[in-house]
Amino acid sequence: MQMRRASILVSLLALGGAQAVAQTCPPGASASLAYPATKKVAQTDSYHGTSIADPYRWLEDANSAETKEWVDAQNKVTQSWLGQIPEREGIKARLTRLWNYERYSVPFKEGGRYFYNRNDGLQNQAVLYTMKTLGDTPRLLLDPNTLAADGTVALAGTAVSPDGKLLAYGTAASGSDWNEWKIRDIETGKDLDDHIKWVKFSSTAWTPDGKGFFYSRYDEPSEATKLSGVTYFQKLYYHKVGTPQSADTLVYDRPDQKEWMFGAEVSDDGRYLIITSSKDTSPKYRIFYKDLTRADAPVVALIDAHESAYEFIDNDGPVFMFKTDNKAPRSRIVAIDTRKPAPANWEQIVGEGKETMVGANILNEQLVVEYLADARSMVKLFTLKGKPVREISLPGIGSASGFDGKRGQSETFYAFSSYTTPTTIYRMDLKSGKSSVFRQPKVDFDPSAYETRQQFFTSRDGTRVPMFIVSKKGLKLDGGNPTYLYGYGGFNISMTPGFSPANLAWMEMGGVYVVANLRGGGEYGEAWHEAGTKLKKQNVFDDFIGAAEWLIANKVTSPSKLAIGGGSNGGLLVGAAITQRPELFGAAIPMVGVLDMLRFHKFTIGWAWTSDYGSSENADEFKALVKYSPLHNLKAGSCYPATMITTADHDDRVVPAHSFKFAAAAQAAQAAGAPPVIIRIDVKAGHGAGKPTAKQIEEVADRWGFLMRALNMSAPAKVAAKIAAKVAAN
Repeated sequence: MQMRRASILVSLLALGGAQAVAQTCPPGASASLAYPATKKVAQTDSYHGTSIADPYRWLEDANSAETKEWVDAQNKVTQSWLGQIPEREGIKARLTRLWNYERYSVPFKEGGRYFYNRNDGLQNQAVLYTMKTLGDTPRLLLDPNTLAADGTVALAGTAVSPDGKLLAYGTAASGSDWNEWKIRDIETGKDLDDHIKWVKFSSTAWTPDGKGFFYSRYDEPSEATKLSGVTYFQKLYYHKVGTPQSADTLVYDRPDQKEWMFGAEVSDDGRYLIITSSKDTSPKYRIFYKDLTRADAPVVALIDAHESAYEFIDNDGPVFMFKTDNKAPRSRIVAIDTRKPAPANWEQIVGEGKETMVGANILNEQLVVEYLADARSMVKLFTLKGKPVREISLPGIGSASGFDGKRGQSETFYAFSSYTTPTTIYRMDLKSGKSSVFRQPKVDFDPSAYETRQQFFTSRDGTRVPMFIVSKKGLKLDGGNPTYLYGYGGFNISMTPGFSPANLAWMEMGGVYVVANLRGGGEYGEAWHEAGTKLKKQNVFDDFIGAAEWLIANKVTSPSKLAIGGGSNGGLLVGAAITQRPELFGAAIPMVGVLDMLRFHKFTIGWAWTSDYGSSENADEFKALVKYSPLHNLKAGSCYPATMITTADHDDRVVPAHSFKFAAAAQAAQAAGAPPVIIRIDVKAGHGAGKPTAKQIEEVADRWGFLMRALNMSAPAKVAAKIAAKVAAN
């Protein structure tokens, strides 16, 4: 069983919140840009008696000739503005050098073979390798770089049959959430004829005989709506190897519940199919199971309410073990006997602790339990009865992940990284408790020159909130440091330390990198998550603004040197921050953001986000949403910070219409002489997953180039010399 099981999807109160008011821009803020003309239409909608204008509704049609012309015109303005930044090419050259290091995934073992991914440095996509023993020469099994010349087809998932003979693998084109699955013979390296389409938000689980697997899919959409139409009625199927998809067996669906989604896994003993059902992005699941030893066995409801989180760990016959936040906001482990499943009969194995439990697995006949302690990883061992054994020693303060394997295995692998430690893969012998380095990358930088500190600050309502501050050692607290404050704050997702060549380049340029652990995330369990949802969403923005105020008050930076960034839900965060407190920031980068909070639920999977946001169709939730929706809180004649909005033409998670409409409205609202508002629209790209290395480098070079100009930065002499030398060498 995997230790950290993603939800089936992977992935707002503003009462009293500050609102932007028209203001005069400071002298010399920027010369105005000549933005492309954007027409307005007479579109008005009524929400519970309130009329709301939507003059840029036409930009929701990404396929129209008018929208495509607007996109081309905006990209020309953006590239012209970015092209005037002399350091841009040098930044790209330095990023390319920093990115050029070997990167490995955590190995896993199945059917007597090891499997792992490796990127040699600048490959657009990581390559899948296999070997029979750790001493063997790895054999290339699947190279996604051969599937598209520009690297825009990515590996979206893999599943190896229990006998180690077949590999089921999914691919995603141009960043879309739609996946296609095929089957490869591991020994020959050749694909079978099997071809499965219209898969989205799906797990994959083989039957113990290796003759087929379970997966989830939607009905085939029309060509016109496949990237923007809503997706409902997911169904769980069984595919038998060697047969066409049309012959697949429907295992479970709910025609009465259009929003329910299904994930499948098979217990390690091969006896049970466990079906996890979600109805949105909240961590609240129903659990069903089916006895695979009986051909006529029904699907049985074990947990028949979407009220708490349940993650299957393992089973002893009919007794199932789960990690759950039922009656434990920071989670606990319980055993449920399927013959007497009433909660009164549940046995608690590991109780709730002061740290947040984020994953569990059984290895070497022991429970390996992963926790977060103030957003930092901690791993503990327990007996199968829940008695503490010891804490696993990690290489430092950072993030650990992995610890996969089967119950009887004494060997496992895990990855460890921090803001200044490149992801290193360790092999662990659970009998001796010793870890050894399996793969360690070499990156062109000196980690001893940097430091990370965790700082707690007080938010508006008195809540204590942590953030990580990463910079070169010896940071001067004079208010003059260019600072990039990053946040997310939603969907129970935790922001933990991790290595990034992009952020390293920023710090080499003299920048400070800050990550705030906002409410809405999962750092402190479900209560922390719920404190940043629906009618409490303003808490998230208050936390982010509080982080900015602390950085300014303590002279880490100043408003003219402070930039903020975030993606997806983090793009909403940035949009809300600049419309509520524009004077706090010198620059902003909302990436693939949810920016129209009244209509987000009308596209693709957006309806599932109402568990975090609420919906404009609910009167009380509408009142909250409209008070912070970035699109609806732009004020004409304001001086917003320099802003670069980013999106992509194949983003079918957060459709680009959000960014299109916000860019048009922000350009119209920006006062004369105000800083620029530009939009960067990537092509053959999606929400972010599977983005080719070359595209990532291009995007980050534009991001840091934009901030160099917007924050009036200059690269330190040493970095400038490296950049110049690299450019000269090319």
